[in-house]
Amino acid sequence: MTDSSHENHERVPSRQRKRFPGISSRAYEHPADRSALVALRKLSGFDTVFKALSGLLPERSLRLLFLSDSVRVSDAQFSHLNDMLRDACYILDLEKVPPMYVNQDPRPNAMCIGLDEPIIVVTTGLVELLDEEEMRAVVGHEVGHALSGHAVYRTILLFLTSLALKVAWIPLGNVAIMAIVTALREWFRKSELSADRAGLLVGQDSQASMRGLMKIAGGNHLHEMNVDAFLAQADEYEKAGDLRDSVLKILNVLPRSHPFTTVRAAELKKWSETRDYQRIMDGHYPRRDEDKDTSVTDSFKESASHYADSVRNSKDPLMKLVGDIAGGAGDLGGKLRDKFTGGGGGAKGGATGGSAPSSETEGPEDSQGPGTAGS
Repeated sequence: MTDSSHENHERVPSRQRKRFPGISSRAYEHPADRSALVALRKLSGFDTVFKALSGLLPERSLRLLFLSDSVRVSDAQFSHLNDMLRDACYILDLEKVPPMYVNQDPRPNAMCIGLDEPIIVVTTGLVELLDEEEMRAVVGHEVGHALSGHAVYRTILLFLTSLALKVAWIPLGNVAIMAIVTALREWFRKSELSADRAGLLVGQDSQASMRGLMKIAGGNHLHEMNVDAFLAQADEYEKAGDLRDSVLKILNVLPRSHPFTTVRAAELKKWSETRDYQRIMDGHYPRRDEDKDTSVTDSFKESASHYADSVRNSKDPLMKLVGDIAGGAGDLGGKLRDKFTGGGGGAKGGATGGSAPSSETEGPEDSQGPGTAGS
């Protein structure tokens, strides 16, 4: 007897999707991922902590824990996941297939951890939530983490987060750890954007990738949801409100290890429509045997260019203000006042000395009233 999911898998064999021999993780890594990782490595004390934890973390214990209390994916157990895993490693040309475990947890989640070698763990909540093609994108996402070498930093983040809770009572003991945890979380949020791209390269179905993110946000009610409407939420989230809302967005995301799902979906859709993505699909991409010749300066330039474009094109009120400052717009005091109060227009006197109005005009999103937070 053959179940429908197995039949669906058979209808989408790996030979129908493109493979990327020798692909470097640079091909899909988000520029912000690389920038955040560079900043993390420059953080005072990080190298010391990293070297210490690399020798102290009980990786063997971690592997034994999953081996003893989870189900290891194989030809005999969760065979459809095993097929997806091998397929993802084949497409991204990851030579050694990492072990994968299914862990009993109703919360939909997946992770790639490990110091010497990566381990992929998916929860039962995720397996039960996603269909075949949505799950294929998730498996590709985790294989992307493995190819990029993200597992090491993810493992340290998990350990330090747990340690921070245990030493919170020690005066100043938590401060140094939380500084590194905060920097790790900032990098990891950016690394998720890279891994989402890897998932799309493996699944090669942008709608399935979007559906998966939408389900993680709203549950298994696909008939009640719409991908276009979900993406519209991301646009509304980015541009709504005033500077107070911009600050609240930052505060909301700081404790999180993952970006918000609408933001991830919008970022992935944007990348799927770029020439960079199409070039990869056409077989033109950086190779890992060229990684040693990669210029660090070029990476910095690419990251700087990305951030400049992000600020210039962002609809977020704070980013628009940053763009105004960078562009030398006049009357910054007035702009700050108006952005925080939701005010607009009107004569501005005093400090500006009667300077001419800025040539830039505020769009509809800037003329909205104050946000609901604060008064």
